Amino acid sequence: MTDTELTALLILATATSFTPGPNTTLSTALAANRGLRGALHFVCAVPVGWGLLFALCAAGLGALVVAAPLLRWGILAGGLAYLLWLASRLARTRSLSQADSARLNVTFWQGVALQFLNIKAWMLALAVVAGWIAGRPDATVRTLQILPLMVAFGFFSNLLYALVGSLLRGWLAGPVVAGVPTGVRLLAFNRFMAGVLVLTALWMASSALGFSATGGAP
Repeated sequence: MTDTELTALLILATATSFTPGPNTTLSTALAANRGLRGALHFVCAVPVGWGLLFALCAAGLGALVVAAPLLRWGILAGGLAYLLWLASRLARTRSLSQADSARLNVTFWQGVALQFLNIKAWMLALAVVAGWIAGRPDATVRTLQILPLMVAFGFFSNLLYALVGSLLRGWLAGPVVAGVPTGVRLLAFNRFMAGVLVLTALWMASSALGFSATGGAP
């Protein structure tokens, strides 16, 4: 891979990994409600799931998804349903004790599975495979070079958002500030993050429509 190709890949990975999406939003919300330790299993699940998705796309799964509209819409429907379900639970969490219970949690394996329902992850994987791997004589070598890079971006971007969420936790759990009690601040924050998840779901649906309109071209 040339220096130009690597630079372009790094720019793409930075722009897609560190901008808000379902993963980073959940990392922030989980850390704010459950603490950094309570969010780390999800932070680690994202790169594992993303790495599996990318490897499968490089092996040819991406072509199957592009060629099967029903499969694409099934992935989208599952992702939208899961995000809206999480948003509804988040919007009703008004105390840290509720958050610490099973009411607000995403297990490691749920986090891994979420990557396969994330249209943003699919679009990135297909774009990288099409632009840097497909049709190249050294496709296997390129895949082995790009995979750890993509996994690292997935981990550190979500870790950064989780750190931000954990810093907010102290303020959300603190005493009354300007007459606003803890429960009200936490509920307002959780409803804001739930709204971000809903907007993310709408963006995913809009992106999927454009994805289908172009015949699946990234």
